[in-house]
Amino acid sequence: MERTPDGTPVGVDDPYAVAGVCDHLTDEGRCRFALTRSGDDPEFAAARRADGYACHVGPGGAWRKCPHYRSTTDGRECHRCGLEEVRIAHDDARPLVEEHHLSYGSADGGAAERETTESDDAGPHEITVALCRWCHTKVHKSFARIDDDASPDPEAIAAREGRRSREKSESAFETASERFDAGE
Repeated sequence: MERTPDGTPVGVDDPYAVAGVCDHLTDEGRCRFALTRSGDDPEFAAARRADGYACHVGPGGAWRKCPHYRSTTDGRECHRCGLEEVRIAHDDARPLVEEHHLSYGSADGGAAERETTESDDAGPHEITVALCRWCHTKVHKSFARIDDDASPDPEAIAAREGRRSREKSESAFETASERFDAGE
């Protein structure tokens, strides 16, 4: 199983099997990285420009081959148990669903590591999924896997429902007279 730099498990053998579409891929199949950050990797940008900025991997392709592949989560639902995030505006409460790294990118875009790895893998790449706090702990502190058939923890359901009821009470309409009469 893959591990974090600290040595804790990430809950998956192959991060690319779980990874989604590249964050830099536009709806038209173009490489946003080459379009907006050409100065970060001029050779890569020149190759993409010569090909009309088309993604050289393409949707559903072999993401390992791209030096700038990155797949990060939207954080709306736990990948393992399906718990949905409920956020309340102007509330500093800890999120129910957190970003969980399956693979960590490097500051130099992986150039140093690319020289020593096989030619098919241009990594390391940043790959994340969303996990609820409870599943996140289970994955890091045990042998739990992100693809386990899991149900939300009872404590997680209670926290979500508590937030939903607070959300409903805050969105309820009260007239000014009802709000001011309650304070007397």
